[in-house]
Amino acid sequence: MPWISKNSAGNAVEKRAEPYLTPQMRSHLSQHIVPRYEQKMGALLPCLHEIQHAYGWIPGQAMLEIAEFLAIKPAEVIDTASFYEEYWLKRKGKHLVSVCRSIACEFCGQPGITQAVKDALGIDVGETTDDNEFTLIELECLGSCGSAPAILIDETLHENVKPEQIAGLLDAARKAGAHH
Repeated sequence: MPWISKNSAGNAVEKRAEPYLTPQMRSHLSQHIVPRYEQKMGALLPCLHEIQHAYGWIPGQAMLEIAEFLAIKPAEVIDTASFYEEYWLKRKGKHLVSVCRSIACEFCGQPGITQAVKDALGIDVGETTDDNEFTLIELECLGSCGSAPAILIDETLHENVKPEQIAGLLDAARKAGAHH
């Protein structure tokens, strides 16, 4: 099988006028995070978390700003951010729907749960609805094997889920989000 190369170096980074790594963030990181590490590279994960916590994802411009701040190569930032599943490199919806796909959940009906979410939202796994309300993902394990299948909607765990419950759970999340 031949190598398929992509033009990574030719990718343009979408930029905005104001920085993602704000002066307040730089100050916090400089005073409280970077000093904990022998080398600045050690502070990369906390810097990525800081950006994601503030914006819900890590834009390309923010990765360039982190590289400059830590005096490391931009490639080291993108390699690290893209390696870990917990970092979001593209925008996600207001609500994150995470379906457990562990063997216990799969055995207890997870494919039907995933399909019910896909049908209710009109998206596939890894996609976000056009209104930016919901993003659907699958996770390896939510730690609720004894009450499978399980689904996590934002911070709320739902256990022993049946496909016919999905529409109601999504509506509840939508309504809860409207009150914030």
